[in-house]
Amino acid sequence: MSAAGSLLVAAPLVAVLSLAVALRPARPDTVAPLRLAVVRAAVVTGAFAVLTVELLGALRLLILPAFAVAWLIFVAATVTAAGWRRRRAAAPTGSGAARDLAAVRARLADRWRTAGRGERLLAGTVGGLVLVELLIALLAEPNNFDSQTYHLPKVEHWVAQGSLEFWPTAIHRQVTIPPGAEYLLLHLRLFTGGDALHNLVQWAAGVGCLLAVARIAAQLGGGRRAQLLTAFVLGTTPMVALQATSTQTDLVCAAWVACVATLALDGLRRRAGVGTLLLLGAATGLTAVTKTSGLIGVGPLLLLWGIGQLRLAYVGGIVRGADRDRRAAARVDGPALPALVGAGRVGLPTGGADPVAPPAADDVARPGAGGGAPEPPGSRAGGVARTVAGSVLVVLVALLVVGPFLARVQAEFGHPLGPPRLRESIPMERHDPPSILVNALRIGHTALDTPLAPVRAGTAEAIMAGARAIGVDPQDRAITFGRETFPVPSWYPDEDRVAFPLAGALALVGAALALARPAQVSPTAAGALRGYAIVVVTAVALHTAMIKWQPWGNRLLLYALVLAAPLAGLWLDSLFRRRLASESESTSGSSSASGRRRSVAVGLAVAMLAGSALAGVLALSYGFPRRLVGAGSVFTTSEWDTRFLRRPQWADEFRTAADAVRASGARRIGLVQQNDNWEYPWWLLLRDADGRPPELVALQSVLPDRPPADPASTDAIVCTGTRKVCADLVPAGWTLTWRGYVGYALPPPR
Repeated sequence: MSAAGSLLVAAPLVAVLSLAVALRPARPDTVAPLRLAVVRAAVVTGAFAVLTVELLGALRLLILPAFAVAWLIFVAATVTAAGWRRRRAAAPTGSGAARDLAAVRARLADRWRTAGRGERLLAGTVGGLVLVELLIALLAEPNNFDSQTYHLPKVEHWVAQGSLEFWPTAIHRQVTIPPGAEYLLLHLRLFTGGDALHNLVQWAAGVGCLLAVARIAAQLGGGRRAQLLTAFVLGTTPMVALQATSTQTDLVCAAWVACVATLALDGLRRRAGVGTLLLLGAATGLTAVTKTSGLIGVGPLLLLWGIGQLRLAYVGGIVRGADRDRRAAARVDGPALPALVGAGRVGLPTGGADPVAPPAADDVARPGAGGGAPEPPGSRAGGVARTVAGSVLVVLVALLVVGPFLARVQAEFGHPLGPPRLRESIPMERHDPPSILVNALRIGHTALDTPLAPVRAGTAEAIMAGARAIGVDPQDRAITFGRETFPVPSWYPDEDRVAFPLAGALALVGAALALARPAQVSPTAAGALRGYAIVVVTAVALHTAMIKWQPWGNRLLLYALVLAAPLAGLWLDSLFRRRLASESESTSGSSSASGRRRSVAVGLAVAMLAGSALAGVLALSYGFPRRLVGAGSVFTTSEWDTRFLRRPQWADEFRTAADAVRASGARRIGLVQQNDNWEYPWWLLLRDADGRPPELVALQSVLPDRPPADPASTDAIVCTGTRKVCADLVPAGWTLTWRGYVGYALPPPR
């Protein structure tokens, strides 16, 4: 990596930090303002990165100089905005950057000093896991299976052709699957000339998820312990720990969904300004352009936000000031209106106007609150109209982000969701209640799988027997992906399929109690908690009704697990809170049977948390395909062998074929492969000495309007998969050499 590339790699970080200063909320009643500032900064930076790729791709300028100019301009703008915001805030207070930083350090030190032993243990465990994940992400080469097939090859195609134009390929996922995460990888690929930092995109997404879910817990009335428990439950989940070190895309999608969630929850207590609407739209668009399934979670969240905005318009807005807000809630709406003020607030000193929140004039007192006159009916109608207009703006901004990709897919396949094979392979093709029930049970079984084989076999057999009893084939292709067969073991810590029984069970209990007894879980935000729980349950129900069961389905559920983590954290916190209250009663001599039952529940919860910590540690230590110790350790395995840990027998085959092709002096090289074959190794092995990508052309194409290249027009052919398919495409007189999975063909000597 060049010196210029090193400086450019720092540009996204500088931009996020600058935007966090520029966009930090100024309202004194903002929940967790520093985390909100980071969420805002991440969404703006992500939208910039995606739109930059779209714009420069349309201009056929996917080259380093163009990206360098774009980032330098963006960083200059963000630094200027941060400086302007700091100066504006410093005018009345005399604060500056050094004082702001000192204040943050002082607050963090104070929080650590006042934290209990358990809170320190929770924070230390999560922080340690995040640091270990960073180490693995930096040391390990990308070796995710899907990344070898289509995630990383699409990045290389963009670099080679300098545009986003589709290309002939036998792997339709290279052009049909939303490319949002790969857009982010493209920036790093151009900055560094390789893939050394590619894993950092998912690692950063994992950190973003932890910050967002902790803030969601605070918005739902949780204090510091509830927020730490939420981050702990999510951070120790093996799927999260493993994906945070990979080039998969599920954690990126989950991070954008979490951003939508925390922004939407703010809409339950405050009318949204234009800035917030733009952020909601951008986060929605980033979700759509990263992984379409994430919209299953975003849809109910936006509906909850819209209901909250309409409700605020009806009751006349919110009262300025935390205490007046609580009094108005008690007098007008009772405990259902969320009282979120003061829950877990951590952040920079604030001052001046909030650049994202609505102006003070939008804060209108409630009728009967004692803070002002009621709004006339016309104002309420105007509030409803404003909510409708805001919703339209959210959709338009989302379309701005994802629209260019959908337009290309529409032009290529005549449908914005791609060819029929894509639209029919993953989505459910049957929607009758029995089929949906069977699909939900199979998805739940795979998500909650444990190492206990008798339990796994018994529950799977019960599900299949029940399916047959209600007239549903448990292996029906209309509700089952591809040719896969239910059940499959998913407990092993493999990034593509590992189950989450502990986090899932805690989330299920938390969701049930949030629906049935929200005031018991969060006394200060019962209404918001119940509404959020309904959103999470709805998202999971929609997922099981829309997505077929598949062995790798746990990856697709990651966004739902992230959304559900605050429910688990809040319930655990309420359990410990009531246990402490019971101990106080016992001290005063008023013990009860309920207190003893609560003690048993606390013991089980502590055991599950300990198991979660152990699962997270074991996932990083022995998980697959990146681990700290044992065979395949990132410390002892070579770069090339690390890339092939999924299929070690292929490593020498790829290298031997590439060496022969390079020795022949071939420049135009034909590709023969099937839909699930590895293409990325060819991009690595066939580069020029100066790093220039090879000219790889497909000899098969599933894109009807993009015919494959003529084999006779190539200088050599490389193949993966089936020898017969390759042999059928090799021109007469060429020599075909085959080794197991990989082959190559060369023309006769001239």
